[in-house]
Amino acid sequence: MEDMLFLMNSLWVMVSAILVIFMIAGFIMLEAGSTRMKNAGHIAGKTAFTFGLASLVFWAVGFAFIFGDNANFFIGLSNFFYSGSELEGLSLSSPVFFLFQLAFAGIAITIALGGFAERAKLSVYVLFTILFSALVYPVVAHWIWGGGWLAEHGKQDFAGSTVVHLTGAMAALAATILLKPRIGRFNKDGSANAIHGHNQVFTSLGVLILWVGWFGFNAGSTVSVDSGFFGFVALNTNLAAGAGAVAALIISWVVLGKSDIPTILNGALAGLVAITASCAFVDTWAAVVIGLIAGVLVFYGAKWMEKLGIDDPIFALSVHGIPGIWGTLSTGFFATPELATVGKPGLFYGGGFAQLGVQAMGVFVSGAFAFIVSFAILYVIKKLLGGLRVSEEEEIMGLDISEHGTYGYPEVFSGTTTTKSKTAAGK
Repeated sequence: MEDMLFLMNSLWVMVSAILVIFMIAGFIMLEAGSTRMKNAGHIAGKTAFTFGLASLVFWAVGFAFIFGDNANFFIGLSNFFYSGSELEGLSLSSPVFFLFQLAFAGIAITIALGGFAERAKLSVYVLFTILFSALVYPVVAHWIWGGGWLAEHGKQDFAGSTVVHLTGAMAALAATILLKPRIGRFNKDGSANAIHGHNQVFTSLGVLILWVGWFGFNAGSTVSVDSGFFGFVALNTNLAAGAGAVAALIISWVVLGKSDIPTILNGALAGLVAITASCAFVDTWAAVVIGLIAGVLVFYGAKWMEKLGIDDPIFALSVHGIPGIWGTLSTGFFATPELATVGKPGLFYGGGFAQLGVQAMGVFVSGAFAFIVSFAILYVIKKLLGGLRVSEEEEIMGLDISEHGTYGYPEVFSGTTTTKSKTAAGK
């Protein structure tokens, strides 16, 4: 029976890892659809490439920094260049566990790079991916998931509202501050101009892919089929996503007089982000409440970022940052005594403010670390490269042509830019 459970756990987590990795496809569709046509090929290509690059960095050092032996409160110190060997204390295949964790690291950097959209040099993507995947994400992940100091305090973050989403969002915030807004996003008086994405069908399909992939993200984090608890986690995940979408539709309809499609889609994602920390710790009714609040927060979060003059093209901050904070704090309210296998029950279940305090501390420290280190990394890159941003001319023509030499939609832009190619004979 132990061997059978080992094999079933390994298969379940392998399927979950594939679902999480396929979320990269969702991000490609979401980001490409949310940005302009002249940058669509660039968005798609760099998203796939940076996941591959982050995978190599995670294999070399990231996994070791999170889960390595000889660890201290800050970081792990073994299993560099992971060889596939079996690790102690796991009831599933260690290489499968490694791939599952690698997938989470890939999602974190994908979220972070959303703050660079439509104006950053490709070389900046490359350098930041390496350094974020080595020095930022693994440290926060070790603190919470690898037995670090926040884990010792009982920090609750089942699948990564803090570790993945808030960490990625704070890196995106550092990028948006240093890169400054896209040309035409804000007027001299501070008023904002909308820059619409070119394809809401792409965006909608991207959200649906992410929604499905999230079952691997959250339910897969049980890393076990024992007792079928993953089904309960999946149920909470879906309820929160649905509630987030409904709340976002209602709030946009009430405030704007129209049901705004990007807001509805962001509401579903906000519900998913928020429930990621608490999906294994709260009852189903609480999952609905968490999703509803997230759907409202994402609407006002986007408005707040706009008022602050922050240009967030794919809503990394309002979708992953603010709901990530809310989702992490939510366990401090709603975690039940029966489900709180980590930490303590929440305020509404007689646990007092103890767990809420731990959650708030984790949010503040993790968010501050991710922002400060990401800002420092980008500042150094800026000095080394002579700037993070493409030229004004390149930004206007689009990063497809300026960074890659061809457009993602060549038929559409064929009358604007013609590229010359040489034959093998040199003619």
